[in-house]
Amino acid sequence: MNIGQVLSDLWGQSGFVGLTNHWENVVMIFIACVLLYLAIVKKFEPLLLVGIAFGMLLSNLPSSEMMHMELFQGDPKTLDYMNILHHGGLLDILYFGVKLGIYPCLIFMGVGAMTDFGPMMARPSSMILGAAAQIGVYCAFILAILLGFFPNEAASIGIIGGADGPTAIFLTAKLAPHLLGPIAIAAYSYMALIPLIQPPIMRALTTEAERKVVMTQDKPVSKTTKIIFPVAVTIFVVLVLPSVAPLIGCLMLGNLFRECGVVDRLSDTTQNALMNIVTIFLSVTVGATSVGYLPGANGENIGFLSASTVKIIILGLLAFCFSTAGGVIFGKIMYRLSGGKVNPLIGSAGVSAVPMAARVSQIEGAKANPANFLLMHAMGPNVAGVIGSAVAAGFLLAVFG
Repeated sequence: MNIGQVLSDLWGQSGFVGLTNHWENVVMIFIACVLLYLAIVKKFEPLLLVGIAFGMLLSNLPSSEMMHMELFQGDPKTLDYMNILHHGGLLDILYFGVKLGIYPCLIFMGVGAMTDFGPMMARPSSMILGAAAQIGVYCAFILAILLGFFPNEAASIGIIGGADGPTAIFLTAKLAPHLLGPIAIAAYSYMALIPLIQPPIMRALTTEAERKVVMTQDKPVSKTTKIIFPVAVTIFVVLVLPSVAPLIGCLMLGNLFRECGVVDRLSDTTQNALMNIVTIFLSVTVGATSVGYLPGANGENIGFLSASTVKIIILGLLAFCFSTAGGVIFGKIMYRLSGGKVNPLIGSAGVSAVPMAARVSQIEGAKANPANFLLMHAMGPNVAGVIGSAVAAGFLLAVFG
């Protein structure tokens, strides 16, 4: 046995050689470590960011053979799933849940089970704020078109403005799967940065007098109304936009588990065990799509480290800003129409990041007036934003799918 030859063969089969072939993988490994730092040390969306970062790490380690994004290129309707099952790695198999839209829908079921729609039903006008905060979706869509993205790609980028990670993943997996990595990371990163992004916009668009407004307590919502609501919303929304049925259906089913009072075990499982398991699979596989180098049809790099990623990051930030501004501006309109009874700060909670956006409204309101308690009032637009982002995704899917 030639020891030197054995050692040479081992070196040739190691991942270190692969790292020397594509510098992009080295950069992605570094980015993964930075994201792990932000998640663990800075606590930026750790429940998702730890999995995303580690999935990114695994897929960029050469020769690990866990993720093969090249197998998923092309028309999603003509993918050879049996070939992937036979030749794919562990993360390829788990990625089916993203590709087929299973994980985002199950996440929505958990969100529905954890969410009280009572504040929105007590103040139906808050649904207007939830709709107004989706303006960032369409502004970012238009900007993406102007920057040269195809309509299906622009739609996937625009949905970042809905501030809803599962919705962004669901739509992108259908319309532009090759952009899933940067869009998912942009969506979740900006969701984590909402306490930094929103306050300057909120203060710039409102006066001190408006921020000081104390809102009156809303009337309680009956148990019967809470049970009827998810059923009625499902029927109406799905009849109008059938393409949104998976998201809205799972969201409202989870909420029905919560409110009906006869399936407490199912509600508890959906909120905890199921939500946690799906979060693990979703985060790791989404992170694994962020491959540094992925050759395109013409040999160009269509992986994470491309010019389109930079554009997506910028457009995602603009989408968040536009959505926040849209909600606050409509909040100011409601302030005027109500004779000063509505605090416009709650409009910023119309983005879908539950309950973080509502907490930001509470904090900013309390800074202006320590006697101000806006949290429950802001939860109305906040949960309306969840529905609004799903409806926006359904509309874009119906048009460009």
